[in-house]
Amino acid sequence: MGTLYVIDGLDGSGKSTQFERLCREHSEYMGISFPEYDKPSAALVKMYLNGEFSRDPADVNAYAASTFYAADRYASYKLCWEKPYLSGRPVLASRYVSSNIIHQMPKLPEVEWDGFIAWLRDYEYDKMGLPRPDKVILLDIPVEVSQKRLSQRYAADGGHRDIHESDTAYMEHCRRAALYAAQRCGWTVISCAPDGEELSPEEVYASIERALAL
Repeated sequence: MGTLYVIDGLDGSGKSTQFERLCREHSEYMGISFPEYDKPSAALVKMYLNGEFSRDPADVNAYAASTFYAADRYASYKLCWEKPYLSGRPVLASRYVSSNIIHQMPKLPEVEWDGFIAWLRDYEYDKMGLPRPDKVILLDIPVEVSQKRLSQRYAADGGHRDIHESDTAYMEHCRRAALYAAQRCGWTVISCAPDGEELSPEEVYASIERALAL
């Protein structure tokens, strides 16, 4: 059995940039990224993020939305990386089960957060049989900084924000949930903008490599 490391965080935290560099410089790792938008398994995820169920993320309850993402992960595992992982190859994931905690748990009252974490772990790891990660790295960033980065990204490529990215208040709830879960679940937190001052991608990358002992 291999190892599984996860890079996660809010939209605009730099996950993709850091994940892609890690995959380039550590080719022994198999890189996987969720959701897999180009696969049929992500159809419900795309409908949800495009606002086809509702433009308000809170209208799609945490448990229903979590199943959309879990199904995509299960399909990816069974079709793409189960055999390499079980044969011993290390795997690096951009987003994972932790993303359901970060983005769906905030829809619930805080008194229900521990119960949601327990349900999700049982559902994805125990019932569905997805591997438990050996380490989760949370790239933490203030929402005002992440929003600035998203604006720059979409101005450059002509894209548009999904229903999560366009709701600043919701993203504030997500950040609070992420930091709560990091403490509760033992994730490693890397601050990408301490005191609002953005670190360079190189500084963040060095912190990730240290945390993963690469």
